[in-house]
Amino acid sequence: MRISIVVPVHDNAAGLEECLRALAPSAGPSVEILVVDDGSTDDPAAVVSRFPVRLLRLERNSGAGAARNFGARHAAGDVLLFVDSDVVAAPDAVGRVARLLEDRPEVAAVFGSYDAAPRAPGLVSQFRNLLHHFVHQQGDPEASTFWAGCGAVRRSAFEAAGGFDTGRYTRAIEDIELGYRLRDAGLRILLDKELRGTHLKRWTLASFLGTDLRYRAVPWSRLILERRRRLDHLNLKTEHRVSVGLALLGAIALALFFVHPAMLALAAAAVAGLVIANRQVLAFFARARGPFFAAASVPLLFLHYLASGLGYLWIRTGRSFARVAAR
Repeated sequence: MRISIVVPVHDNAAGLEECLRALAPSAGPSVEILVVDDGSTDDPAAVVSRFPVRLLRLERNSGAGAARNFGARHAAGDVLLFVDSDVVAAPDAVGRVARLLEDRPEVAAVFGSYDAAPRAPGLVSQFRNLLHHFVHQQGDPEASTFWAGCGAVRRSAFEAAGGFDTGRYTRAIEDIELGYRLRDAGLRILLDKELRGTHLKRWTLASFLGTDLRYRAVPWSRLILERRRRLDHLNLKTEHRVSVGLALLGAIALALFFVHPAMLALAAAAVAGLVIANRQVLAFFARARGPFFAAASVPLLFLHYLASGLGYLWIRTGRSFARVAAR
């Protein structure tokens, strides 16, 4: 089995160096590393020159999915391992992928999660990265989706599925959508909770909310509604759906507070319900970073679910208006 590691990068030379430093020891006759420069304005070539890596270039910034597709077309391996440039893969990551796919030929793809030690300081960065870790660690090993931050897929399955759909998903969820198509084709995807990498990304409140709303909630809601089937994995479990409803209820109650002061009690009840629904992740936050961090995460959880709810409502109401207009 030969593995091609594909690393898309855009204006992240510093993170790329740490990423490649972790991957380079795995390079050899059966493992190649390809870095795809997705129209960077910094100098990834200077970083790549220090490692046993092949550099490919896109003329303009086209998104990580397009960069991964480009890398896959130039790859020689029969397994494609995608690693984001802001992820430092664990020392055993490549070996784990190789062993799992060699031992289990019925598995088409496998992905892991971020570890519980994100580098970027600050409440928002720690919250967002630890939340991602927790969600993946609680996921079903028999996955219904895919994640390209640190995930591998057999080349044959990837090509049969047509790769990432970059016509519709240029900035996010293209890996999720690929996973759905792989499962629709009857292929197995595993979530290996021990396949991990450290996430280097720094989040601000603006980037956190913008990504959650524009690049996740809106396109993912559209995809869910198009599929017309109940999905119950990773971020789509019952407690997450309940949390979205509670966040929307709380936001409406707060908006009405100035008209009806009694609405404050309803908002407080919604937040209390949100805490109860998310007691497991809040307990994890308390263990990982202490009780004050867990308490400070409650408003961020509220905003996270509110963004998800607003994105869903935006798509849902738009589809309803479109149906009415078509009559």
